This record gives sequence, structure tokens and C-alpha cells, in this order.
Amino acid sequence: MLFLSLKIIITIYTNRMKQYLSLLFVILLTSCGSKKISNEVELNPTNPKGLKGSVVATNPNKGQSSKIGFTSPSEVGKLMGFLASDELQGRDSGSEGIAKAATFIEGILQENGVRPYFVSYRDTLNNFDKVAYNVVGVLEGNDAGLKNEYIVLGAHYDHIGIISPEGDDEIANGANDNASGTSTLLELARYFGKTKSNKRSIIFAFFSAEEKGLLGSRHLASKLKGESIDLYAMLNFEMVGVPMVGKDHLLYLTGYELSNLAEVSNKYAGEKIAGFLPKAKELGLFKRSDNYAFHQEFNVPSQTYSTFDFTNFGHYHKVGDENEEMDYGHMANVINKMIPVVMGIANAPEKEIKYN
Repeated sequence: MLFLSLKIIITIYTNRMKQYLSLLFVILLTSCGSKKISNEVELNPTNPKGLKGSVVATNPNKGQSSKIGFTSPSEVGKLMGFLASDELQGRDSGSEGIAKAATFIEGILQENGVRPYFVSYRDTLNNFDKVAYNVVGVLEGNDAGLKNEYIVLGAHYDHIGIISPEGDDEIANGANDNASGTSTLLELARYFGKTKSNKRSIIFAFFSAEEKGLLGSRHLASKLKGESIDLYAMLNFEMVGVPMVGKDHLLYLTGYELSNLAEVSNKYAGEKIAGFLPKAKELGLFKRSDNYAFHQEFNVPSQTYSTFDFTNFGHYHKVGDENEEMDYGHMANVINKMIPVVMGIANAPEKEIKYN
């Protein structure tokens, strides 16, 4: 009996020791892994408030390409599915449809910690005969000195509304022009809103009345000039819904030869992401999108990224500009590869983008 009792006691003691050792191992493992966990963001990719996958940080000022899988075709599709839907009736400036788009944009900015630049997100235009407004948010930089310098990221969210019908369709949904640029800008706002990784302050500007003569961007550029902000650069996104044909770069830059923005973009992307499209120069596209007003007011590098190369999309200002024509995989690729570009520009110690 005594032997049996001793055996039972030893067994209980051994089991308890195993439990304590197991607990100690878990504590040590968690402690050792905490540094890695703090350097990565892994949120639920099905949550629109979260980040897609793991964001591995690198130093953008060394020209390294960040391995970022932030967004996905499905995430892009959620945005495009609403912005280019029939419900918005082609997002004509001053219409009920574009008002719904504005509310949608405001919700995403607020959800991701991008606050209104003015009293509210909506800044009413003073140069248009209907009630129309830009949607403008700002994310303050995290560097005490550089946060006083600004980068404007822009895209127009209006289109041309109801037009002459083709068959039984009269809604110019404007998927490529420019729900694609709007969705790109929204995803950039979501990324930087979540990570707060920008040293310079970023203004996210969604322009109305671009289709009426660049009125939204003219209004905002003039208003910001009146505030004497220290604007470093304006990067605009226009018609990025389908890939270019037979090019060795992902996007082209309007006004390519005017600055070194392509060189800077390619450095931070770690590949040739931005290039030259002769047709863009021939047709003077530098002056035909929302970047131009900022060039005129501030004389700082202000250019547009695009993938519409005049051969890859035949529905410009037509009812056929529908989501079915878009390549969401291409769009997700553009967004993911632009993140380190924007981050590098926002965080560089000096203003390295220069007009030639």
C-alpha cells in the first residue's frame, strides 16, 4: 500500500511538472514572437475595415520594393460594384447619383481615420451652376517636421450621367472613367488610414465636375493656394481599369518628360512601374486631367497615372463603360504597387521630385 501510495504521489507530481513546463514554454514562445507580430498587420481580409494579408515593412527611402499584398480583385470589385452601378445613374455632377457616391466615399474615409480637410468632407464648388462638391480628407503625417508638407492624391468621381441611348441602355456608368481611379484612391486611403505610415500629410481629393471642364480640381487648387499650404506634389489617378497593351511598364505618366516622377516612382516600386506613352504627349493629356490645376496654381510636380492607352478600351464616354469591361486583378496590382511608391514619396527626407 505504501509503495502504491508513493507511486500515485510521484505520478501526480510528474503530471503537474509537465503542465508547468508546458505553460512556461508557451509564455517564452509568445515573448520571443512578439516583435515579429508587432511588425506585421494581419487583419481579417473579409472585413472591409481591415487589411488584406500581411504587410511587410521595408525602408522606402532605400528604394526597396515592399512585398505588399494589401488589396485583392474582390476588394476592388466591392468598390467598383457600387460606384459604377446603375443606382448612381452615371454620377453626373449635381445629381442624386453622385450624392450617393459622395456619401459612400465619406463613409470609407471616416471608417479608416481619414478626417475631413475642411469643416466637413464636402467642399461645395464655387464655379459650377448646380450644387456640386469635392470630397476632401486629410491624414496628418507622423513626423513633426515633414507633416507640414503636403501631398495631394486625387481622382475625379463624377461622370456624364444619362446620355443618348444605345439599345435599351442610357446610363454612362463610367467604370473606367473614373470609378477605377476613385477606387484606387479609396484603397490608398484605407491603407494609409490603417497603417499611419506617412511622414508627410496626405490630402485625399475626390473631384466633382471634372467632366464639366476640370472645375472641381480648379476650385480646390485655388482654395488650397489661398491657404498657402506647402504642397510637395500632386499625384492623380485616371482610367486605370484595364491594362495597357504591349508595354514594358504598368502605368504611364502624363507630362512624363516634365519631371523625374517616373524615375522616383520606379525606384520605390523596385521595377519599371511608370513609363512614357507617346500618344499622351501628342494629345496633351497633361493639361486634360485634374493634375493640371495644381500645376498652374503651385508650379510643383503634378501628374496623372493612367493605363488607358487608346487601344485597350473602346467605350470612352459611352454606355459600354461598364464593370464587365474592367480587370479587377490589374487594378489590385496597380494599387499594391503604388503603395510603396506613395510611401516612399511621403517619407523621403527631402523633396526629390523635381520639374526638369
